[in-house]
Amino acid sequence: MYKHLLVPTDGSKLSNDAVERAIQFAKETGATLTALHVMPEYIPPAFAEFPAAGQASFAEFMKATEETAKTILDAANQSARTAGVACETVSVRHTQPYRAIIDVAREKGCDLIFMSSHGRRGLSALVLGSETNKVLTHSSIPVLVFR
Repeated sequence: MYKHLLVPTDGSKLSNDAVERAIQFAKETGATLTALHVMPEYIPPAFAEFPAAGQASFAEFMKATEETAKTILDAANQSARTAGVACETVSVRHTQPYRAIIDVAREKGCDLIFMSSHGRRGLSALVLGSETNKVLTHSSIPVLVFR
């Protein structure tokens, strides 16, 4: 059975539901958990596809994304600890979240990636792509998708 789960979270409701289910799964199987939040890279306004008026400075962006990651991961860690599940938290910056998910799973020795589907349907799934689909396509580590 699985011993070490990686659960990526972006703080959305669906993602938080997947974290809670991953914690239950880990508790039932005696596995440990690594919660991951992938922070976006800073894109200078001159290089942004659609520059936003009043875009945050580099320092503001870095601080805000780090604070967001801490809040999201602290909540996941607290839920795991309350359930009696050992949990490590990791935040990384990457331009391709799916690649970061796979890389961290390998680095941490995870034997299952437990992630939400993010519920994209129809044309938006084709146009925008899905990080979950990319992980499913590129990961050699088993992936459990929670809906």
